[in-house]
Amino acid sequence: MTLTINGENRDFSSISTVSDLVSQLGMKADRVAIELNRDLLPRDRWASTKLSDGDQLEIVHFVGGGKM
Repeated sequence: MTLTINGENRDFSSISTVSDLVSQLGMKADRVAIELNRDLLPRDRWASTKLSDGDQLEIVHFVGGGKM
């Protein structure tokens, strides 16, 4: 399946849900926001949301840092 993630086409063979994608990308779920086909996707729907060939995702990964 080909997904467009942040404007880049990427091929995946072993994922079916948004949760699978987040895991395969090695991202921490509590630090990510995801838009699927231009709709913000609530975290509690990731496990039940199936991905399809051609889906477009925007993924924002929050990073902490800086001086305190």
